[in-house]
Amino acid sequence: MGTFDFAPLYRSTVGFDRLFSLIDQAARVEPSTTWPPYDIEKVAADEYRITMAVASFTPDEIELTQHDTTLLVTGQKKGQEGERQYLHRGIAARAFRQSFNLADHVKVTGASLENGLLTVALKREVPEALKPRRIAIGGSQTAVGQDNRPAQIKDRAQAA
Repeated sequence: MGTFDFAPLYRSTVGFDRLFSLIDQAARVEPSTTWPPYDIEKVAADEYRITMAVASFTPDEIELTQHDTTLLVTGQKKGQEGERQYLHRGIAARAFRQSFNLADHVKVTGASLENGLLTVALKREVPEALKPRRIAIGGSQTAVGQDNRPAQIKDRAQAA
């Protein structure tokens, strides 16, 4: 897959820098993204779940870090099993580093490790200040804060 030239789009758009960098980053394929295997699910309208298969790792060997819109999951085995002699080793115990780009306002709400599966719960929480708000028409009153009430017509309000 080739690279894209976003220069024409930069000339005619404002504030989409992050979108273009995400597209560019998605075009680059990293070889380390195949292990450990993972699923991404949409649980509800604003809730998501990432499930990673991390057999042989304990909770203290896995680290989750969210910085702005990036979730970083790293795993590093702490103890070397030098006293064991393996004839076949099929359970991978190698270190891993997996990063996920999150949308704006998506936060990690919890994580659990059960039966070799790491489950990370995510939720989109849009601040009230960024939600749509009703703007009054007429008069010099400015809309302050959030007002999502349905508009009432004065004649009907007085008749009721």
